[in-house]
Amino acid sequence: MAEKNIMLVDDRARALAVPAILDTPAGRVQDALARPLHDLRISVTDRCNFRCVYCMPKEVFDKDYPYLPHSSLLSFEEITRVARLFVEHGVEKLRLTGGEPLLRKDIERLVAMLRELKTPSGRPLDLTLTTNASLLARKARSLKDAGLDRVTVSLDALDDATFRRMNDVDFAVSDVLEGLDAAHAAGLGPIKVNMVVKRGMNDDQILPMARHFKGSPFILRFIEFMDVGASNGWNMADVVPSSEVVRRIGAEMPLEPIAANYSGETAERWRYTDGGGEIGLISSVTQAFCHDCSRIRLSTEGKLYTCLFATRGHDVRALLREGRSDLEISNAIAQLWRVRADRYSETRTINTAGLVRGERKVEMSYIGG
Repeated sequence: MAEKNIMLVDDRARALAVPAILDTPAGRVQDALARPLHDLRISVTDRCNFRCVYCMPKEVFDKDYPYLPHSSLLSFEEITRVARLFVEHGVEKLRLTGGEPLLRKDIERLVAMLRELKTPSGRPLDLTLTTNASLLARKARSLKDAGLDRVTVSLDALDDATFRRMNDVDFAVSDVLEGLDAAHAAGLGPIKVNMVVKRGMNDDQILPMARHFKGSPFILRFIEFMDVGASNGWNMADVVPSSEVVRRIGAEMPLEPIAANYSGETAERWRYTDGGGEIGLISSVTQAFCHDCSRIRLSTEGKLYTCLFATRGHDVRALLREGRSDLEISNAIAQLWRVRADRYSETRTINTAGLVRGERKVEMSYIGG
């Protein structure tokens, strides 16, 4: 495992520095490239019951893999406190991720706590969750009752054999579809379905997935296979460019581009010209969208990451547990964002080989998607 140089836990995180002069939060902050802070993605567990080949492959995350002890995880109270401080700086959207977030015990209680937060102007936050749907059918109603707005579900194939190979735990497509129906019935929406496309593994499922979800209540999104972390064996040859996905679908079901819902939205939106709904394309590899990225990530154990492709984080848990005040932590957060200059995907795209040499990156399962 050492030869793979995989960062399973970030033991090199920097301390989150508290500025010498403290200012009262004054609303939205911008980073060094004038990008506002808008989204906070919160990983609530490093555990997952799937072993997807592009995220948590079995050869790395085997039965002996040492997950974080419960004492290392941020408590629900700590998560809510950090989220509230981010909201003071302009965050309007919270996304709960993992691992698989529905594995975190009493996740509904955290949802209810976060639901109480409001923007400085008094508006409710956009509160959402990403899941593999393995537990969604039984939890959809309680999540909605707790205050969750919507969910995003991962489904990488409609063909059962292909999907079972990809999740590598023999989980059936029908169970994901049952979870989707339960979420829709509970009123969690709009519901998005994410398909990570890997050439030679599931790209033959692009059209079947598009046909199935066209005209449904669900928005299908195609994600380019990304070089997150070091465990998924990423190679540029495995990437199916979003432009190819659009061509394949459009040849059978004509599409036209539509405007983004908001600045910094990850997905490029297309709709069927016959009114059959829309799809999304997330093209981090071939069409980098760093220029308007407004997301920051909080790991399970309290590290902040200013980029999905980060090589190390910044420890906010230490400030929480050594008794620092809200004002001190708030200023530390604002200072971190103001110096942020990450644009990994743009830098990778500039390199002709499509690869960037450098420090090892943290795993997606550690900081969420």
